[in-house]
Amino acid sequence: MKQTILARRYAKAIFMVGTEEGKYEEYNEALQGVAGLYASNPEVVDALTNPLYPLDVRQKVMVGMIASMGVEKIMANFLNLLVEKKRAAILPEIAEEFKHMVDEIKNVSHGTVVSAVELDEELQGKIRETLEKLTGKKVELTTTIDSSIIGGIVAQVGDLVLDGSIRTQLASLKDSIKGRE
Repeated sequence: MKQTILARRYAKAIFMVGTEEGKYEEYNEALQGVAGLYASNPEVVDALTNPLYPLDVRQKVMVGMIASMGVEKIMANFLNLLVEKKRAAILPEIAEEFKHMVDEIKNVSHGTVVSAVELDEELQGKIRETLEKLTGKKVELTTTIDSSIIGGIVAQVGDLVLDGSIRTQLASLKDSIKGRE
């Protein structure tokens, strides 16, 4: 079960400390690293969140992770606090929220482009430039292929959706023909 509100609170707290210290990028790297570890190793999640393990064992696991990652003291204290307060399960959500905050301060948006065929680098660059002009932010694109759109592209950045797919154009044409009958 997602606990977005709680994750946002923790992320905001450590983000505020990170901006005061001028180390929010370093904190972001640490959080993304832990979130990646969570995604790739379910054993780590179990070792940090399973209530069957005593608290001191879970804390030792986190201390070992912190030592191997070379995390800064304030971030280490934050990660230890999450284990102590039984909030280690929401670490990936905290990392996601923190990344959104870092992107916001850096004026970066994430977008997706769906096309029927693979797009070459030049075309992706032109799409990125157009989306950057429309949003006024730097855009990082993720591309996916979906042959059901028949042709064209569907681009989305935040709430902005540009649907130039042939599937949508055909549906629109169909609706306008039905409207005339």
